[in-house]
Amino acid sequence: MSRRRGSVSPFFCFVRDQLPELRRRGLPVARVVDAIPHCRQAWASLTEEEKATYLEKARKWNGKNRSQKTEKETHNLGDPVPASLTKKIPSVTSLPDALAVSWNNDQAVVTDIFYFLDIYSHGKLPSQCELRFLPCEIGCVRYSLQDGITADFHHFIEPEAPPRGFRYHCQAAGAETHKIPISGFHLPRTCYAVVLQELLEFAQPARGVQPRFFCRSNDRFRISWCLGRMATVAGIESPVELFAVEDLIVELYLKKYLKEPSKTWVSRKLDVCLWDFSSNTRCKWHEENDIICCALASCKKIAYCISRSLANVYGVPLTAAHLPLGVSHCDQSTSTGIVKLDAGCQKMKAESSGYDRPFGAPGQDHEFVPSNRDSPCGVKTSLGVKEVSYREEELLHF
Repeated sequence: MSRRRGSVSPFFCFVRDQLPELRRRGLPVARVVDAIPHCRQAWASLTEEEKATYLEKARKWNGKNRSQKTEKETHNLGDPVPASLTKKIPSVTSLPDALAVSWNNDQAVVTDIFYFLDIYSHGKLPSQCELRFLPCEIGCVRYSLQDGITADFHHFIEPEAPPRGFRYHCQAAGAETHKIPISGFHLPRTCYAVVLQELLEFAQPARGVQPRFFCRSNDRFRISWCLGRMATVAGIESPVELFAVEDLIVELYLKKYLKEPSKTWVSRKLDVCLWDFSSNTRCKWHEENDIICCALASCKKIAYCISRSLANVYGVPLTAAHLPLGVSHCDQSTSTGIVKLDAGCQKMKAESSGYDRPFGAPGQDHEFVPSNRDSPCGVKTSLGVKEVSYREEELLHF
C-alpha cells in the first residue's frame, strides 16, 4: 500500500495498541514494524465495527498532522499572498475533519454534494506585480456520486488591465492555453461583483450545510488568489471554503477500503485526456473553436474521473449525468494518448500514458503504479509512439 510520509493507517493504529500486550508476552517488539507479523491474523478477525474504531483513530491522527503541515507550508510559500488580501482569501481547513461529521455511512457519502471550481487567468505575473493573475474565465459544477453533475456555472470574466509592459506576456500565455483574448472578445464578460454574487447563489447551502468547493491542489493558489482579488475589488468578504480534490478522492477510498492511495498517484490519474473532445464538456465557445483548455471542462472532467472510478464501488449506476454519452460503457482497459493535431495533415501522435484507467481498488498495491504499456484503442505503437491518420469526427470517440 502506498502511504504518504507521516500518515498512518487503521492497521497501524491497531498494531500500536497491541504493543503493550505483545511485550507482556515476552515478544521482541521494540517498534510497530516489529509487531506487524504478530498482528495480521488478529486484525483479519476483527469485525467491521471494531475496525471502524481504528479508522477513526487514523482519521484524527492524519487530520492533525495535515493541519500542522498546512500551517507550516503557509509560512514557507514562495509566492506569498499580498497582505491586503490575506483576510479575503478563502480558508483552507482540514478535509478529514469536515467530512467526519457528515459521512456516517455509504448513503451519506453518495448523497453528499461537492462543488468543483476552476478559474482561468491571462497568465501568471511575477511576484513583484500587485496583480499576480488576471481572471478571465470561471467554471463550477455541482456534483454528487448518486446523481452525477446536476448543475453547472460558467462566465467569461471582464479582466483588469495588465500591468504596463506585461500585455504581450499575458496575450502569449492565453494563446498557449484557453485562447481567450484580453480585448476585443465578442462574447459578453461579467464583472467581479456579479461573478461572485451569482457563484454564491449557484452554491446555496443545502440543509444549512456550508457548500464545499474543490480544485486541483496545483491550482489552489491561483484560484484562491483570484477569488480574493475579486472579493476585494467588489468590496465583499468571500465565504468560499476551498479544498484540494486529491484529498477528497483519498478520503473516498479510505472510507470504503480503510486504505489510502498516495496523493501523487491520485494526481496523475486526474491528468486524464479521455474526455478532452467529449460533447457537452467544454463551454459553447471553446467547443465551437475546438479549444481543449476550458475552465468548465476542467471541472466536469474531475467529476467524470470520480464517477468512472468510484460510482460502482459505492453501488451507484452510471448515467449520462456521470459520464458523457458514449463513454460510460467503454472498455475500462482502454488507454488514452496525448493528442496533438497538425492543422495541415490532420495527423495524431499518441503517446500511451495509461492515465485514463479508473483509480481501482487500493487493496491491490500494483494498481497504484500507472501503466505505460497500454496503447490507445485501435492504434499499434512502436516504442510508445506512432503516427496514425484519423478523420476529424473519429477524435470524438477517442
